[in-house]
Amino acid sequence: MKRYLGSCFILLNTLLCIGQIPTDQDSITILKEVLLLEELREKQTTGIVPSQIIGDKIFDNFSPIDAVSAINQIPGVYALSGALNTNRITIRGIGARTLFGTDKLRLYYNEIPVTNGSGFSTIEAFDLENLSQVEVVKGPKATAFGTNLGGAILLNTKEALGNSSTLSNNTSIGSYGLFKNNLSLLHADDGLSISLNYDHLDTDGYRENNNFQRDGLLLNTTYKIDPKNKLSLLVNYIDYIAQIPSSLGITAFNEDPTQAAFTWAASKGYEANNYALIGANYQHIYSPALKNSTSIFYTYLDHYEARPFGILDEYTNGFGLRTRFFGEISLFGKQTGYSIGTEVYKDEYTWGEYENLYAQNNGEGSLQGDQFADNKEFRTQLNAFGTLNMALFEKVNLQLGLNVNSTQYDFRDLFNEGDANQSAERNFRTIALPSINVNYRFTNYQSVYANISRGFSNPTVEETLTPDGVINPDIAQETGTNYELGSQLFLLKNKLHLLVAVYQMDVKNLLVAERIGDDQFVGRNAGKTRHRGLEAAINYRWDLVSGLRITPFINYTYNQHSFVEFVDGDDDFSGNPLTGVPKHRLNSGLQLQFKDHLFWNTTHQYVSSIPLTDANSLSSDPFHVFATKWRYEQKLSSAFSFGIALGINNLFNVRYAQSVLINTQAFGGAEPRYYYPGNNRNFYSSIRLRYTL
Repeated sequence: MKRYLGSCFILLNTLLCIGQIPTDQDSITILKEVLLLEELREKQTTGIVPSQIIGDKIFDNFSPIDAVSAINQIPGVYALSGALNTNRITIRGIGARTLFGTDKLRLYYNEIPVTNGSGFSTIEAFDLENLSQVEVVKGPKATAFGTNLGGAILLNTKEALGNSSTLSNNTSIGSYGLFKNNLSLLHADDGLSISLNYDHLDTDGYRENNNFQRDGLLLNTTYKIDPKNKLSLLVNYIDYIAQIPSSLGITAFNEDPTQAAFTWAASKGYEANNYALIGANYQHIYSPALKNSTSIFYTYLDHYEARPFGILDEYTNGFGLRTRFFGEISLFGKQTGYSIGTEVYKDEYTWGEYENLYAQNNGEGSLQGDQFADNKEFRTQLNAFGTLNMALFEKVNLQLGLNVNSTQYDFRDLFNEGDANQSAERNFRTIALPSINVNYRFTNYQSVYANISRGFSNPTVEETLTPDGVINPDIAQETGTNYELGSQLFLLKNKLHLLVAVYQMDVKNLLVAERIGDDQFVGRNAGKTRHRGLEAAINYRWDLVSGLRITPFINYTYNQHSFVEFVDGDDDFSGNPLTGVPKHRLNSGLQLQFKDHLFWNTTHQYVSSIPLTDANSLSSDPFHVFATKWRYEQKLSSAFSFGIALGINNLFNVRYAQSVLINTQAFGGAEPRYYYPGNNRNFYSSIRLRYTL
């Protein structure tokens, strides 16, 4: 088996691509310095800021619940998944030291910010089947989208095209009791566009105490009042409950990776979430040289989590405004594109903690006891931003950008009184973050770019608190400078596409999480880090005979990330590799298409070992994972179409850690729990019916 795996690995790594089968409606093009993997994809970032887009044709290559594998097709981006509700997206090593969830980047949904006031983003709140594209900006280059050190991820929903009405239903079943159904209605006429989706997902999961149930409703509608005015409304509602198996120690991982951590199994730990997003957008064209887009939005999250060490009951009300003016002006005798705007986000975060009396509940799991904490936090973020984009020479474009951020936290202790009360305020200093982009285009299909940009990351709620639960005034923002050089080329009559980038990001006041108890962590600053890396993506489109196309691909990421200065008490970790980051990552595969009917996609992922401790004394094992999917589509009439798909994940049934924790400690004589097991070999199939008027 090892020899067979090695042969497959060598074969796939000789095939070059970036992860998509282009067709007449699905080809690789260049538009405004962004790599587009599908036509009709609209870039959201401003001007010549480099970004990468993956669309629903890429999503079709994977399971409809596997957003992680689709995102991992982008070099430099690594999404780790402990479960459907336990995801962590890292970009160029930023966020890799966060233990749970995604932070240090900005997440937008139809240009509405959905990252909360402490910097956390929840990708599992959005159904993959409702998305038309995901655009990723790596590093703090996206001046108009937050300048966080990790970058920005922009999600966009599907919309009807032209004048049409389409009703479609996709039903998926599979291993672990998987059942998913997505019902979608798309309608567009001359003035009105409506997208309405309902989704239901239920799966028992691979592990013990791993059930996940989700219902979601999405409404996205746009009304064109006249040629100069347009109104849009977005409503996204998600209700899900997910059991939590948590991480395992190495002995449990090797003996039986399906088991849950002992205390989480005994308490039947779980989380229940109700999430709502409501946003309204108004676009107005004042003149060809001046346009405006303004959004107001409200978010609500009701979160209840039964953990063995305490039950967390919290809710968050968030609201804000985002407005942007853009157009062209004459500057120094040159036509110059500009964009200027502001984004204000405020939320009120209320949380209480209660004893979990699961040990006294006769094996029935979690039981809420007495309250021991009651807190409220008011969090405000203001981003003001602007860009100028001009052609210095015939083939050279320059873009200057500036983002100004101001962040405030106001923490209220509603439980303790007198001297024990721990209420406090924390206002981070206002910070200005410039960006410079230069692009030189050799031809319409060959270009090179350079970027220098500054970025930052705020502490999360947990990182701002001391072990006693009060805001820590010594916690500072992370700041860093990104240097980047890249190029993209179309060769051999545009059949071969190459994308390559090299970068260095210097970060100081690195935020790290220190474990102080069973699943309890606080933050501190840990000196300086240097993030160096290379990213490459190669794609070749090979038309064998009429109607038959083969597309091999490779996406490669090389990370040379290390502590420059990191002294922890008597321990000096300076020079060690940055914890939580693999040095090598490779996504490769082969895609085949026969006319518009038959599609076959096989992918391979390699992840090298990941340092798990700051002392570099322990690392995870490297792994190779393969997946394959067949898809057949057929028009039954001018109005009806039919599709069927079959997929296999973890084709060779490899045991591997799909996510890891770092610097964990043992408590009560138990092993430290570093590993989240990946699923074993599993199957899924889908049936899609579509009716179009």
